[in-house]
Formats: sequence, structure tokens, C-alpha cells
Amino acid sequence: MTFRTLDTADLAGKRAMVRVDFNVPVDGGPNGNQVTDDTRLRAALPTIHYLSKQGAKVVLLAHFDRPKGKVVPEMSLGFVAEPLSALLEQPVAFASDCIGDEAAKVVNSLENGGVALLENVRFHAGEEKNDADFAKALAANGDVYVNDAFSAAHRAHASTEGLAKLLPAYPGLSMQRELEALDAALGNPKKPVIGIVGGSKVSTKLDLLNNLVAKLDRLAIGGGMANTFLFAQGHDVGGSLCEKDLADTAREIMKKADAAGCELLLPVDVVVAKKVAPGVETAVRALNEVQADDLILDAGPESATRLLAAMDQSITLIWNGPLGVFEVPPFDEATVSAAKHAASLAKSGKLVAVAGGGDTVAALNHAGVSADFTFVSTAGGAFLEWMEGKTLPGVAALEA
Repeated sequence: MTFRTLDTADLAGKRAMVRVDFNVPVDGGPNGNQVTDDTRLRAALPTIHYLSKQGAKVVLLAHFDRPKGKVVPEMSLGFVAEPLSALLEQPVAFASDCIGDEAAKVVNSLENGGVALLENVRFHAGEEKNDADFAKALAANGDVYVNDAFSAAHRAHASTEGLAKLLPAYPGLSMQRELEALDAALGNPKKPVIGIVGGSKVSTKLDLLNNLVAKLDRLAIGGGMANTFLFAQGHDVGGSLCEKDLADTAREIMKKADAAGCELLLPVDVVVAKKVAPGVETAVRALNEVQADDLILDAGPESATRLLAAMDQSITLIWNGPLGVFEVPPFDEATVSAAKHAASLAKSGKLVAVAGGGDTVAALNHAGVSADFTFVSTAGGAFLEWMEGKTLPGVAALEA
């Protein structure tokens, strides 16, 4: 897909409506909501700074929580203006509505380079319905549209898709960086490409697995998901998490991978314990040694070594999901060793390493290597749907 980029836009004096993700974690104290993690605010800063320096009037659109089309005072975005102002080191005006006279009054009072934040777009039912009239009401306060919220791009809402059809549309700098990274990982990657998919259940990632086996050269499957595949191959998985009713589905995926020339890397040894707890007695078992009361909680050392060697033979890595119960050491060893190896290869320029998904981000942070990956997406559902090969409405709407 091709997009207009902001460096081609005439922005001076224009009202730039920017869809951002300010659905931040909060602590609701006696004085109202307080931001507890400003990562999403910081992610928007490059685009806001760029537009402001170009002389645009920056008008920010965002949602917070799930008010379901009604005004819910405790879900107002007003609390975001002050911390955002501190990060930008300039005032941020706040409008108590995102459409109508109140919004127009605040937007029209902006000087070139000024910034305003409009009230929660989800206070209006037309937002999630992608209502054409609501989108027009939003567009009335803008001259150009900028989507800098990839995390909301899988939703066909008025502020993510409808607006893009009414105003000249551009990806923001964060969105552009994300799209370029994802294209390099799966859209037009340098081969060979290896994928790592982990997590607890196959059932939550069927679309993902079916899409990836048709595109990758190698796919490593870990976590509880791997148990279902091992069971489908005839291995005893003891008391481990396993979706035995999906054994036929797992065999179909293995057959599809074989037909597509995608090598599946399943564990060849496993780390087991009798319960999930820190400091419990563990053992490394070959696949034919798993006992009836064993819980498989991590990939074994031989499996990890084989995965690292596969990374060495690859040019691109796409990663979603941990290889074991990384939250409870020592069942983090396979995930940490793989993460550190991928980060080392990426840092030395030998591997394009792109990862995403909530558990994956947490695992890479746990390993202390997030900063060394080529790109780590925090977009959650949008990242997963992109990996599944689905069209993201908020991205498709930006196509030039």
C-alpha cells in the first residue's frame, strides 16, 4: 500500500485533526484520574511536534475507556491535557466536546502551532457506528486528517476511518514507522523469514497460524500452544494445558505448513514441574519421558538451542507470544534466551526483528531487550489482526 506522507503536506495555518491513542492506564484517586504510564502520550509527541513546527493548528482526537455513546464524566479526557502539556512544554487547550460549537470555539482560538485536545469521541454513539453525519461534524473542525493511532486502526470508527474519507489523509510519524516496520517483517520481508508464535491456546491464534505458515520459511511454536501440536503428533503431555479437541486442526496446520514449504519448529524437549510456582523442583524431559502428573511449562534447552540456530539462518523475525510461563522463573529461560539472541542479532544488523502483542512486550521487557529489537509494537489487537492477514480499516483508509 502507498500513503501520502506528512513531509508532502502543506500544513501552515491548517487545522490538522490527529487521531491519537490516549487510552492510558490511570489511577482514579480522590481528585480524579491520574496517568500512571505516559507511554501512549509520549508516542504521539513526534507527530504533534512536527505539525506544530510546520505551523499547523493541532487538534487531537482520542477515546478513553468505554462510555458506549454516552457522556460519562469519569471517562472525560480532560485529565490528559495537563500531563500532555508538560511533555510538549507548551499549553494544551481542552474542549468539553469533540463536535459542535464548543469544539469549534477552542479550535478557532488556536494560533498556528497551537495544540488542542477534544473530548472523548466515544461520548457520541456515532463514533463506534462510524456514522457519516458524526464524521462530518468532526471534519468541520479540520483541514487535514492524520492518523497516529495504529492501535485503533483495526476499528472502522468515525475517527479512524470515516474522517479519512472526508479530509486529505496521512499517517502520523508513529503510524508511518509502524507500517514500515510491519511491511519489512511480513509484507515485503527479506528472506529467510522466521516466526515465533507462543501463548497459551491454539484456539485464539488459528487465523494467525494459518496466515503465517503460508508466508514464512520457518515457524517456531511455543507456550501452551505447542502442547496441542505435540499431542496431535501422538506425544503424551501429562497434565499440561492442551486443547485436545483441536488435535485435528493442529494436524491440518502442520499439513498446510508442509505443503507451503514452511518448516515448523516444535519443542524437542521440555521443562516440567508438578505445579506452577517460583522455586519448584523442575526437570528437563524428552518428549517420550513426560509423566502423567507433569506440567510442561517451558521449552527445553535443546529446543532453545535449535531456535537460536534457526534465527542465525534467518534475515527477518516476526514474534508474537512467549515460549513458556515466563512470568514465573525459572520457566522464563527459553523466552529470555531467544529474546536476548534476537536482540543481539538485530543490534548487530544481522536480523530485522519485529515483535508485538501484550505478552510479547512484557516478555521482552522482562528480558531487558525491547530497545534492541528493530521494532516492538504495543498495538495489541491491531498488531494481531495485521499478523492474521486481515485488512485494517484505519490503515486502508489512508491509502493514497
